[in-house]
Amino acid sequence: MKKRDFIKRLGQAALAAPLLSFRSEASNSANLGGYDFVDEEAFWERIRNDYTLKPAYINLENGYYNIIPKPTLQKFIEHVGRVNYEGSYYMRTEQWDNKKQVGTRLAKMVGCSNEELILTRNATESLDMVITGYPWQKGDEAIMAEQDYGSMLDQFGLAAKRYGIENRIISVPNHPTSDEEIVGLYKAMITPKTKLIMVCHMINITGQILPIRKICDMAHEHGVEVLVDGAHCIGHFEVNIDELHCDYYASSLHKWLSTPLGAGMLYVRTERIATVWPLLADSIKDPGNIFRLNHTGTHPVHTDLTINDAIDYLEIIGMERKENRLRYLQRYWSDQLREVKNIVVNTPIEEHRSCGIANVGISHMKPADVAKTLLDEFQVFTVAIDSANVHGCRISPNVYTTTQELDHFVNAMKELAGRV
Repeated sequence: MKKRDFIKRLGQAALAAPLLSFRSEASNSANLGGYDFVDEEAFWERIRNDYTLKPAYINLENGYYNIIPKPTLQKFIEHVGRVNYEGSYYMRTEQWDNKKQVGTRLAKMVGCSNEELILTRNATESLDMVITGYPWQKGDEAIMAEQDYGSMLDQFGLAAKRYGIENRIISVPNHPTSDEEIVGLYKAMITPKTKLIMVCHMINITGQILPIRKICDMAHEHGVEVLVDGAHCIGHFEVNIDELHCDYYASSLHKWLSTPLGAGMLYVRTERIATVWPLLADSIKDPGNIFRLNHTGTHPVHTDLTINDAIDYLEIIGMERKENRLRYLQRYWSDQLREVKNIVVNTPIEEHRSCGIANVGISHMKPADVAKTLLDEFQVFTVAIDSANVHGCRISPNVYTTTQELDHFVNAMKELAGRV
């Protein structure tokens, strides 16, 4: 086929189906058949076959970026081809409607109104928009934890310099005795000057899930708003934003929803929209319209389109089924290591306080040395954490991870723990 004919056919196909789901095509793209398995392990083996995995190491660092399964990747490539083929025509005619369509579907998935949610590039952008766009007055106070993501703490530092606010920092225990202990830590920091609490839905360095609804209800009783960092939550476990009662919620979709890099979201409760200052100016002037916060300039719109396909793939698995699997994998390895001499698990043992992520260290080794040795000697890739009362490696399996791979990791940790 001539190159000109190929490009012409590619464009015709894309025009005919700009936002088609790959659901009916996923099995054909992988040539592996469907997903109907009675046996649970056979199902997850089928899911594993949807991933191209680098054989040089076992990847237990999926928390930074979840690689894209092949069916979603194929759709992403098709979207790139279509946008590149149509160029300015697509950008001037269809991109806005398609973006709103994807946003509406995502809003339904996360349990909020589509008029309270915008697509961003990542959780950092979403959170920073609120942190520096909040209507601060000199002397106002914000509360956060030392276990929060470093970039957010840095942004609050900039806000303090710019607006003259005071940042009050707590420390979340790795093993809390109760929800009330955690809520009490935030409550104890509130003063008449407190305006905003930032809190992680899931602490990224330990995987601990915090009692967001209880924190929000407590804060609102004191007239304080709550910004939730849910970077690791959407696509990881069931999230219903309306039920959390928060004022703002941000997430990165390239993590557990497995979109291409550069996709995030920001929720702003309706009555808070007008008070947030945009990151970039927009032609929309209505202060109550959330889309005035969504000016991005020209950016890779094919990433936005692929959010739709990532949701399709998640629905093939099922959110509840995925959540259960991720929790099972985490408990599979962490339960084996909790009572091993010289090993410290930095994630709560209660099942509802974690899901797929946990953190583990060795008492006589620096986390960086553990991570390096795991990779160099045992071909296990992970990430070292050595701050905020957390000293260990974050372990984040994915849906393609096998129990055999986790057995290898567990044995490696036991061997390192015995090297005294």
